Amino acid sequence: MSNKMRQEIENLARLREEIRQMGGEEAVKKQHGRGKLTARERLDLLVEKGTFVETGMLGSEFGVDELVPADGVITGCGKLNDGVRIRDVAVAAYDFTVRGGSMGIVNETKVTRIREIALKERIPMIWLSDSGGARVSGGGFSGERVALFANTGYLFKEESLMSGIIPQIAAMMGPGYAGTAYIPGLSDFVPMVKGTSFMGLGGPALVKSVIGEKLTEDELGGSKIHCEISGCGDLEVNSDEECIKAIKEYISFFPQHCEEKPQRKEWSGDPMALLDDGILNVIPDNPREAYDMHDLIRYIVDDGYFFEMKPKWGRNIITGFGRVDGYSIGIVANNPMFYGGVIDINAADKATRFIWLCDAFNIPLLFLSDVPGFMVGSKAEKSGIIRHGAKMIHAVAEATVPKFSLIVRKSYGAGYYAMCGKAFDPDLLIAYPGAEISVMGPEGMVSIFARKQLAEAENPQEMLARLAEEIRPQINIFKTAKSGVIDDVIDPRETRRVLFRALEFTKDKKIFRHPRKHGVYPV
Repeated sequence: MSNKMRQEIENLARLREEIRQMGGEEAVKKQHGRGKLTARERLDLLVEKGTFVETGMLGSEFGVDELVPADGVITGCGKLNDGVRIRDVAVAAYDFTVRGGSMGIVNETKVTRIREIALKERIPMIWLSDSGGARVSGGGFSGERVALFANTGYLFKEESLMSGIIPQIAAMMGPGYAGTAYIPGLSDFVPMVKGTSFMGLGGPALVKSVIGEKLTEDELGGSKIHCEISGCGDLEVNSDEECIKAIKEYISFFPQHCEEKPQRKEWSGDPMALLDDGILNVIPDNPREAYDMHDLIRYIVDDGYFFEMKPKWGRNIITGFGRVDGYSIGIVANNPMFYGGVIDINAADKATRFIWLCDAFNIPLLFLSDVPGFMVGSKAEKSGIIRHGAKMIHAVAEATVPKFSLIVRKSYGAGYYAMCGKAFDPDLLIAYPGAEISVMGPEGMVSIFARKQLAEAENPQEMLARLAEEIRPQINIFKTAKSGVIDDVIDPRETRRVLFRALEFTKDKKIFRHPRKHGVYPV
């Protein structure tokens, strides 16, 4: 090897080491002072040691002589161990220690490159977001800045077209303003770190200058706002480490891409074993008494492990992932603890997105129904409950994955349809003893057909309760079962055994749909 080549290699090694220092010692110290890991520390937790192949490491800010390490974003591919399999993933980790992780021309060129690799190789795409948005500092407002703005549109177009082909995860581990707010907006899973992550189409300074609203980052778009109020975040976590753990747990339920099925996890239990008698105590004898559907879910899934999506938003419906004898399943369940389990606009939106997600990646769906119907009243109508409810019904009808419906206690009105009733082709439709399927509850029926009698009664509430109890036996699930409308009424202790058999016989399910571009979604 020539001396010149040796010198070039030594120069390259020094340059690489300088780039690995990111924004430098002081910038890293500030990052840690905010309670955040650096981009490279996050990557070390995410992918297996020695497997990360970085792309574009030598990239630096366009038109600037000084070194801008990796131009504020680390991109590449590595192997992620999710506890079920070791899989390849593509990653873009924005580095807040360098220009605030802002999107420069080279920065976005690098991310475009890794998106292309993810789609071509059909591997999950993961963003570790910690970015102030589009870069406007340094270099002035030149033609290059205009070119950057014009070209960043490819990010949103490509992310949209990648949707449903490969899993897309956007972990909010710092700010994500302006353009970078649409990365999570178009992704499948958005965990947010409490206290350090923020999302917004405009940051506090922009909001104040445009509309005069003075807000902190947390007040404008912190994890509480998006995980409890807007529904844009999927999971609030307490630290960067917990966020990385959540990414691994989430992705373990998924295949690499839409043409695979999720890999079955090894499980040492007996899928044919009856459940503990404790399950019989979950559902109250009083049909109007509330209970927490999470308690039932924990009996159904392997080892009681349930990975919930949007647990603090739309709480009258539960969505999340579990397993039955190692098979991944997506669960949609009404929760009587909140609004009696009624489906309102947030619940409908939450369920719809989750159903689309599971259907895209071949994850069977289990519907646990205890629903009084859709929300009614002037407020609901003004909010567009018909449109939002139609969205959920559309998603259930369109889904081609195995679908299993269990009527836990009641399934009334259009809520029965939305929770995958008979007409929506469930591969298994079963119920527990005491369950009810009806156009509405007994009280609702009495309030309609006995309106005059109730108006004239000395004690309307007493009459309503008495007449409702007279009607209730007519909608008992055993009468429904006699008509062949459901497949079976089962002992709750048999639930896992029945679901396991259903997962086995539907694993090669194929559905024909009439050719079309796509439906006209009631969004």
